[in-house]
Amino acid sequence: MRIAILVLGCLCSGLLHAGPMPMAVLPGGGLVFKQIESMRERRFSNLVEQRTDFSCGAAAVATILRQAYRFDVDEEQVITGMLAGADHDLVRTQGFSMLDMKRYIQALGMRARGYRIPPAALGELKVPVIVLQEVRGYKHFVVLQRVQNGWAYVGDPVLGHKRYALNEFAEGWNGIVFAIIGPEYDRYNALLSPPEPLTARDRLNGFRPVKDAELMEYGFIQSDFF
Repeated sequence: MRIAILVLGCLCSGLLHAGPMPMAVLPGGGLVFKQIESMRERRFSNLVEQRTDFSCGAAAVATILRQAYRFDVDEEQVITGMLAGADHDLVRTQGFSMLDMKRYIQALGMRARGYRIPPAALGELKVPVIVLQEVRGYKHFVVLQRVQNGWAYVGDPVLGHKRYALNEFAEGWNGIVFAIIGPEYDRYNALLSPPEPLTARDRLNGFRPVKDAELMEYGFIQSDFF
């Protein structure tokens, strides 16, 4: 009985904390170690988690800068940078705006552009973008990672990786995508391949490298690729 409890405790610990887990699979009871990932780490893998009530926009910007452009920034640094040109009182009550994000991105020497597009065109996006969702009256910035096969894959700074039916996503979306554009964009960045839901029945694949011409449709220029 004690052995069973000990084994169960080890398994539960492994789900909560990632790290090498010993597994007795070799002849004679020899152990091998396999790296595991906790459910929480999987939920927020490659995402910057929101730490304050008003910083969803900063966390979303930090996520794209870290993953798509390899910037070594965290949420706190982005908040400080965005506050430099923002109305502090307005931020305290309503959070950051897309204009605050644009000013910060431009201060980094990059470009930021907003596009109004219909839901049916979201599947043509080739880069991760920031979108504003409204859920039960609460406006919240998230990263739209990709849209495929009728599903919108979202990196939520509060909830982690989420997947919504496209029509469900469109109901709370304001129709605008906010793209960050700059040199050294990583077209193979992890945001384009979010983890599948743990309950997924089908494994989604079919990805291909993004062509230069496709990126240039969204405001990139040829020099951004060198």
